Amino acid sequence: MNGSTSGAAAAAWIRRLLGREEDLPSGVSRAEVETVVGMPVRDLYLFEHALRHRSIFRGAITTGTESNERLEFLGDAVLGTVVAERLFTRFPDQDEGFLTRMRANLVNGQALAGYARSLDLGRLILMSDNAAQGEGRDNPTILADAFEAVIGALYLDQGFASARRFVLGLLDREVDLEEVAELRSNHKSLLLEFAQARGWGQPAYVVVGEEGPSHDRRFTVEVLVDNLPRGQGKARSKKQAEQDAAEQALATLRIAGENVVSAGG
Repeated sequence: MNGSTSGAAAAAWIRRLLGREEDLPSGVSRAEVETVVGMPVRDLYLFEHALRHRSIFRGAITTGTESNERLEFLGDAVLGTVVAERLFTRFPDQDEGFLTRMRANLVNGQALAGYARSLDLGRLILMSDNAAQGEGRDNPTILADAFEAVIGALYLDQGFASARRFVLGLLDREVDLEEVAELRSNHKSLLLEFAQARGWGQPAYVVVGEEGPSHDRRFTVEVLVDNLPRGQGKARSKKQAEQDAAEQALATLRIAGENVVSAGG
């Protein structure tokens, strides 16, 4: 089933389900929607559905499918696939853990709300007057949900290739992947997060060895986590040795955690 066929079928199903579309808020402009997605759309009704926040149905008897939540579910899956593919090809030497952390950083609620703001999506969302007056048009959750729903609508209307082009175009404009990768590769920061999440103190880094002439010095650094040595790193600079020690400590602690879970299971 191609994008246009599936989109028409989905739109027809939604119309049959609601049976009262004339009672619903209108005002979704084809021109504005096409500006947001960057291409002509076939079935405007799908995008209207994607922009319906559940607040407009408050007090009405509904089936729970009238708002944009189902399209949000679909868009979330499409978005995750596209981002995973981009990271897989952009970082061929990185492991699964790195790719997983990167994807989480790019598709969390805060990031999605940011993408929606860059598209000025908030002004197009159909919501109740109370929600709008309560700053609903800049609410991160509402924005993130609508953004994913629009991706779902685009997938149904145009197919995966168009949805992929939309997502990748937005990523290229809004995100410096190399910069994000550098932040996510900061093992000292990751180790600090790991320790804080478990109520431990801040990791301590101690230089335990120095060797070589002054022009080719090598430093050995040990990191203490919860007052116990957890990893060592050796490099020409203290900073890099600390990063290497933190990386080793993270690996050691994660393995230890997995073993505890396995033993308890």
